[in-house]
Formats: sequence, C-alpha cells, structure tokens
Amino acid sequence: MTASPQPNPRPRRSLLFVPALRPDRFLKALDTGADIVCIDMEDAVTLDRKDEGRAATLPLFRSRSHPHVEQMVRINGLSTYHGLKDLQALIECEAPPDAIMIPKIRSAEEVHLIDTLLSTGPARTIRFCVIIETNQGLERAVEIAKASPRIDSMILGAVDMSADLRCVKAWEPLLYARSRLVHAAASAGIDLLDVPFLNLDDPDGLRAEAEGCARLGFTGKASIHPSQLGPIHGAFTPTEAQIHKARKVCAAFEQSTTGLVVVDNELIELPVVRSYYRMLAIAERISGGKS
Repeated sequence: MTASPQPNPRPRRSLLFVPALRPDRFLKALDTGADIVCIDMEDAVTLDRKDEGRAATLPLFRSRSHPHVEQMVRINGLSTYHGLKDLQALIECEAPPDAIMIPKIRSAEEVHLIDTLLSTGPARTIRFCVIIETNQGLERAVEIAKASPRIDSMILGAVDMSADLRCVKAWEPLLYARSRLVHAAASAGIDLLDVPFLNLDDPDGLRAEAEGCARLGFTGKASIHPSQLGPIHGAFTPTEAQIHKARKVCAAFEQSTTGLVVVDNELIELPVVRSYYRMLAIAERISGGKS
C-alpha cells in the first residue's frame, strides 16, 4: 500500500501574467518569487499586434534561467487564425516554453488535437494548463482534465465564464463553477488555479478571495502584478502547524500495517494521508527554492 502523492508535485500557488508586448518584464517577473510566469499572447495583445507579440515572446525561452519557475505562454484559441499560427510557431520552436495555457477549451477532443500537433520535436515536452471559461467546458470539465497526461493544471476564466452563465462575476454566483472545477482537478490529480483578482487597490479583497479558494480546494491563484503575490502565497503556503501535523501523520502511517492511523485522537485514512504527503513535498520544494 502506498500513500505517495502524484509524481514530482511542484508549487503552483501563484501565476504572474506578463504582456507579450512587454518582453522586458519577463526576467523581472522571474525574480518576483512567482511559482509560474505566464506570457500572455491572447487577451494582452490586440488583434493587429498578434504577430508582433508572438515574435517577441518565443525567443525568450532560449535561456533556461530560473529553473525553479515554471515558464508558460498563453496562446490564442484553437479556433482562431492566430491560435493556429501560435501552434505552428511552437512546433517549429527549438526552445519552447515549459508549458502553454490553452484558452476556450470546450472538449477533451480539442486537447487531443493540440497534443497530437505538438507531439514531435522539442514541442513534445510542452506541458498544458487548460482554461475553463465556457459553459461547455464547465459541463465537460472532468473529461477535459483527464484528456492528456500533459495537463498539469487547470485555471478558471471567470470573466468569460460569468458571461456564458449569465451571472455576476462575484464569489457567490461563481461558487458552483469553482466547486465543479475542484472536482475535475481532484479527479485528474492536477493543480487548479483561480482567476486573477483585478483590483490592485484592494489587498484585503484579494486575500479573502485567495483564502476562500484555498479552503474550497484550489492550489493557487493567478495575478496581474507582483504586489499580489504576498497575499496569494499566504493563502496557499502550508503553515508550520500544518507541516508539523503532516510529518506526524506520515510518520505514523509509515509505521502502520493497516492503512489507518490515529494522530492526536483523530482517525486518518489513506486519502487524507496522501494529501499530507503532497503537502510535505510542496513545502520542501518551496523551502528549497527549486523546481
């Protein structure tokens, strides 16, 4: 019997977006302490400058500095002309990013197609983060989350999602959508990040939303400015008390022959033990500052 977490878990507490037309900010972003830095070639670039954004972005990954930071690119949607050009450029790229963020995913079949297109050359190493931001995607979230072994993470696209669901972009109206994505991500054993908090002048609101997502089962939250990383890391980093409890539970489990352990008068079963092993692995990566 094993309680080991998913292979090689890494911290995905925070994701910092960088506009594709500001490549000068990329290296600075890598030094902020964000777990993921994502260059945005989709929403951050107007239609008439998409080629310019792509040309500025892809050469940035020739230098493999900051290996502890996951380096990602948000491409354009598969159903768009520039999305197809993005995929072609990735196929031809000799030094691609660690991962791509794929918008407007509505079905597992779309993931399969991208997986196939990027199956040769250096592109075959690219990992996926899928954005769920449509009603169709929400309905098929579990299938999408399991569509490819390349998928490491999923992220909620709340702006488009709220428009599709005809609801206000606020916590309570989107609670069902968030909960459904928690179910999907947990089913696939992948990480789940929340949408950025857009008000830079409301750190308390950011902190409350991040803490709410952490309680719900999210593993991280995206951001649009380095100043948001502190509250986000505070919500998603295991506390010393949690780490101490995890060590006690894991040590007790390793001495058990039944798969059940009692720690501090609490009966703890295998699924909970697995979550503690994952917590310890993440905490070790954070403290070691390595990927």
